[in-house]
Amino acid sequence: MSIEKLLLQLPKEYYLPQDRELIERAYRFAEEAHRGQKRVSGEPYITHCLSVASILADMHVPPKIIVAGLLHDTVEDTDVTLDDLSRNFGDDVAKMVDSVTKLTSLPRVSRGDQLPETPEEREQREIAARRGELSPDEEAERLLRSRRYDLASETLRKTFLAMADDPSGVLVKLADRLHNMRTLRYMPPHKQKRIAQETMDIFAPLASRLGIWQIKWELEDLALRYIAPDVYAEIASSLNERRSEREREMLKIKVRLMEVMEQAGLQADISARPKHINSIYRKMIRKDVPFEMVHDVRGVRILLSTREQCYQALGAIHSTWRPIPGEFDDYIAAPKDNFYQSLHTAVVYDDGKTLEVQIRTHEMHQRAEYGIAAHWRYKEGGSHDPDFDRRINYIRQLMEWRQDVSDAREFVDSMKSDVFGDRVYVFTPRGDIIDLPVGATPIDFAYHVHTEIGHRCRGAKVGGKLVPLHYE
Repeated sequence: MSIEKLLLQLPKEYYLPQDRELIERAYRFAEEAHRGQKRVSGEPYITHCLSVASILADMHVPPKIIVAGLLHDTVEDTDVTLDDLSRNFGDDVAKMVDSVTKLTSLPRVSRGDQLPETPEEREQREIAARRGELSPDEEAERLLRSRRYDLASETLRKTFLAMADDPSGVLVKLADRLHNMRTLRYMPPHKQKRIAQETMDIFAPLASRLGIWQIKWELEDLALRYIAPDVYAEIASSLNERRSEREREMLKIKVRLMEVMEQAGLQADISARPKHINSIYRKMIRKDVPFEMVHDVRGVRILLSTREQCYQALGAIHSTWRPIPGEFDDYIAAPKDNFYQSLHTAVVYDDGKTLEVQIRTHEMHQRAEYGIAAHWRYKEGGSHDPDFDRRINYIRQLMEWRQDVSDAREFVDSMKSDVFGDRVYVFTPRGDIIDLPVGATPIDFAYHVHTEIGHRCRGAKVGGKLVPLHYE
């Protein structure tokens, strides 16, 4: 990634010449500030800043957020101060960078920024190895496991407070974590799993809560690659083996669906829904089925212009194929709490197999992919977006009385009913906390702890009482 490629990535209809000039000026400033710094990979540190800015540019966010992406590590890692940023790029940019710095500085959360190991860190690790003790990183991981609930609580508390003040700072932090996960292979093995687990525990759920599915799915898949490498490799290999067969099958389904839409007088964009490795893995565990049975469930997405057309398309599909009972959800009439909107259904297709269908408008799709970032999509004149205002007000209302709650556990407990209402938190005998969706069973919990425990699980106790393995 170079500044030239980043500037070419910016659509002219979204970014004016003065925006490009501001972004290039921020790059020159960051390049000078990080001069001489290297990543673990050996690349100049500025390549990370460019990559974070590129992830943000893909979402077409306003130029100031891209500028914050370029500058996000300057205060943390160089002699640059917030006053320097305010003077050169304005208070808004300085505020965003300050927000990212505070999120980065959470206790016991790995930065994951892939700066090379210092001589002091190496010496401490070698001394611990000679003494047969845990290294500083291993000790941190042990503490992380024993204090995961406190860690998640404190992180979520500070993150939500930051969101209420300036959600754009959290967006920069997510882009920062995403690039660090994409390049995690360069980190020592003893750090890879810890950073991946934090990503799965904290940052992927955060992206989900902001409705940024594009980042959520990638963070989860990248995290699984290091948390359960054998499982990841097996599913990825199976997907690759069947890719050409699946593409031929999905092309035929797409042509057939286009015919149905045309007969209904609808003009639609139809595409196969991508398969995400972590979601396949979770479904295999949840349903206790092999890969083949999960992979056989095909998914398509239909995009239309209006809400009315979405319901017309649903009617056409249900008239052509038999709907599967219990598989229909109307998230257009009743959006999810992160404002996600779509119609979900599943039908028995011509070949007797299940076909999952999502139907939404183009605008709903942008919101589903980019979440809160979709409402920042930059336009000349900064047109008012009432839906964006509703999102921000929703976050701020959640925060109003909780600003005064200093105890992290009390804060997060108060958030669960409003924000994490579809999650359950289960304590292990060792006191660790496991985060599962509502409706999860003891067998889901067992597999979440470890595959072997799931294989050997024969019974369960909840609240001291024996319950069946299908207990929810």
